[in-house]
Amino acid sequence: MRRVAVIGAGMTRFGERWEEGMRELAVEAGVRALESAGVRGSQIQALYVGNMSGGRFIGQEHIGALAADYLGLNPIPSTRIEAACASGGLAFRQAYLSIAGGEFDLVVAGGIEKMTDVLTGQATTTLGGAADQEWETFFGATFPSIYALMARRHMHEYGTTEEQLAMVAVKNHDNGLKNPYAQFRKKITVEDVLNSSPVATPLKLLDCSPITDGAAAVVLASEEMARKITDDPVWINASAQASDTLALHSRSSFTSIPATRLAAEKAYQKAGIKPKDVDVAEVHDCFTIAEIMAVEDLGFVPKGEGGKAYEEGMFELGSDISVNTSGGLKACGHPVGATGIKQVAEVFWQLRGEAGERQIPDAEIGLTHNVGGSGATVVVHVLSRYPDLRQR
Repeated sequence: MRRVAVIGAGMTRFGERWEEGMRELAVEAGVRALESAGVRGSQIQALYVGNMSGGRFIGQEHIGALAADYLGLNPIPSTRIEAACASGGLAFRQAYLSIAGGEFDLVVAGGIEKMTDVLTGQATTTLGGAADQEWETFFGATFPSIYALMARRHMHEYGTTEEQLAMVAVKNHDNGLKNPYAQFRKKITVEDVLNSSPVATPLKLLDCSPITDGAAAVVLASEEMARKITDDPVWINASAQASDTLALHSRSSFTSIPATRLAAEKAYQKAGIKPKDVDVAEVHDCFTIAEIMAVEDLGFVPKGEGGKAYEEGMFELGSDISVNTSGGLKACGHPVGATGIKQVAEVFWQLRGEAGERQIPDAEIGLTHNVGGSGATVVVHVLSRYPDLRQR
């Protein structure tokens, strides 16, 4: 397997992008990524695009071909990747593997979703397609209710409180204030979260990530190509993926996402690091309980101690492990097909020292964690300033 690096990143502002369509968002992110890398479109050999449900959201399928067309990249191969909310992370993994395996030398991985052109009920139904249609959504379960079940059980087993859940949202909004791409650049308090409208008890409106339009793209290169183009590559030290049951009720635990544990263990082993070595992590906080479970399953804290960790401010900017410096899905936004790529872009900027007000001092190792559905697909990547972390 060849070494692979990220050499450029670009994204749109996330939010309700009423004036732009999917095509415009794809071009905006793609052009910014190419400019960041200092390469021309004619040099790109392949394109991988994460998109969950263009057909349901805007009536458009064949997203890979659309992106290549409007980015002016024809006739290179362009592939649309779907893995629910992990579509972007999986697109990045496929791009990585295509270079690591020797097929290509210079590839773009992108993600895009245009979600606000339908009513909220229609968006909820579309997102529900990532759950088990026969045993969950048919009986009225939505993702807020599924994650609410996880939250209830976590509270029962470990004493996690609604205030601790709220602290996750407060931290991520604080980080989003410093991110010009974020959907919500607004400070909130624990009281704001607790007093927001109930969605699925104990989760309230401000415990939930929003419906979002947006796109993100990154440029990946083989080691030889990366060294020709830039003196400042960010290396992909590990890529790992794991799967689990589609339905929550088929799992042995409601307080953990086993696929996260498995993918993380594989990633740590491949990279030759331990959880404590990570400086900055973008984790999948579709709901506040999801971030608490993520920091536990990724090994940042022991199981059951996630809630307490937020009371102690363990994952704020500048902590030993800074989590969701972008604002996460909660504040930066969650255009589902683009989220996994946005996570990589944020870690890329952090490791290059280009994250502006939210920059973590001396960040060297970063991690991204992207979840599909309630945990049926998980993709974890480790990136760093070093081509081989075992020799750092």
